[in-house]
Amino acid sequence: MEDNLLYRDECYQIQGAVFEVSRVMGAGFSETVFQECLDLESKERGIPFRAQPELTLHDNHHVLKQHYRPDFICYDKIILDLKALSDLTGDHRAQVPNYLRSTKLKLGLLVNSGKPPTAIVERFVF
Repeated sequence: MEDNLLYRDECYQIQGAVFEVSRVMGAGFSETVFQECLDLESKERGIPFRAQPELTLHDNHHVLKQHYRPDFICYDKIILDLKALSDLTGDHRAQVPNYLRSTKLKLGLLVNSGKPPTAIVERFVF
């Protein structure tokens, strides 16, 4: 059986870092605390990333003046959007596909670290 999962190995590495931070820190910390811990864990694991880089946005035909700063870009191709909420809503889930469409990237991971017992990772492909 062929595995066609986009960026499978890279996602596996990112999720391992997310779940390790969640295991050590637990739920309930702010997004900024989780982000700092994930930054450190990603460095330890050798995951290439940029924290809060400024990305150019596009509509159908134009480069926009406005920019977007995701929490992380991993492997120069995966957006990582962090939340620390008791529950995600449709609005939170709608953001990631919009980010992908506007940045021309293909994969986004929405991570919610706010609900015990462990972080939840949702995958979005554009």
